[in-house]
Amino acid sequence: MPEPLIDRRKVQQYARGVVRTSRKLRMPQRSFPYAAPPVPSTVEPPPDQSKIGGNYDADWARRPSARVARTAIVETMLRPSVAMVAKPERDGYDRLHALDQDRPVLFVANHHSHLDTSLLLTSIPHPWRHKLVVAAASEVFFDNRIKATLSALAIGAFPLDRSKTGRTAADQAADMLDEGNSLLIFPEGGRSPDGWGQPFKGGAAYLAIRCDAPIVPIYLHGTGRVWRKGQRLPKPSRTSVLFGDPIWAEEGENTRRLSARIEAAVSTLGDELATDWWQARQRFHADGPPTLEGPEAASWRRAWALGDRSRRDRRKPTWPR
Repeated sequence: MPEPLIDRRKVQQYARGVVRTSRKLRMPQRSFPYAAPPVPSTVEPPPDQSKIGGNYDADWARRPSARVARTAIVETMLRPSVAMVAKPERDGYDRLHALDQDRPVLFVANHHSHLDTSLLLTSIPHPWRHKLVVAAASEVFFDNRIKATLSALAIGAFPLDRSKTGRTAADQAADMLDEGNSLLIFPEGGRSPDGWGQPFKGGAAYLAIRCDAPIVPIYLHGTGRVWRKGQRLPKPSRTSVLFGDPIWAEEGENTRRLSARIEAAVSTLGDELATDWWQARQRFHADGPPTLEGPEAASWRRAWALGDRSRRDRRKPTWPR
């Protein structure tokens, strides 16, 4: 039986129809102003704006729904974990009774460990705890999308670019206070490398003067033993949190003088924790405030001089088995 002849004319018409149909389905190219304008060949194209690090937008974490979720995380997950790992002893709450509970407050503390933020989030009293935001290093807590989202949601962190000092970071923190949030800040700018403190920067003092906000000094002890800088996993140990008397900026006081008063208040709280309130005040008026920075000596001498500043641990020594 002869094979059917192929009508080439119909094949060609069919092919032209397919090509014509495919051209109709092709999406048209968008041009300016619906797309980015072309960059001339003689001009270097601008870099893509990253949405992490210091550019991360954490405004969503201060919405009511996010605050409810953060409250649940702090009370049901963070609080039991801190109690198990840090075993904190908290004192000085009676010194905060004079504060207006509806007014934003600057909580200022020394900084030895990544545990410090979690410990304070579970230690600061309820009137301010759930409207608390934390100034966090953008290169540490916001270096990728997942970590940035968890930091903003769980601890209320907003990115602070430590490489850019000046009004940009200060304006960002001031906006938080103006919105009615209390602010947790570590004026040392980073964790202690050896257990001794570092000089305070003037950011907290500047915000207190600009926003007319009271400052609550806090001394943290023992967090370096739990999770010091460079340590991979936390090691359970006892810690202490001591709240001091609120500080207000005096009329006409400049940033440098107020920052020195804040550092002196925190260091005096450390002396009080090591001895008692009366002896710490006697030494303060006789010799001036103690220093957080330790002696200028070799590392082994600084470690030896640091010792154990907790009277609780000295009163109840742990004997070797």
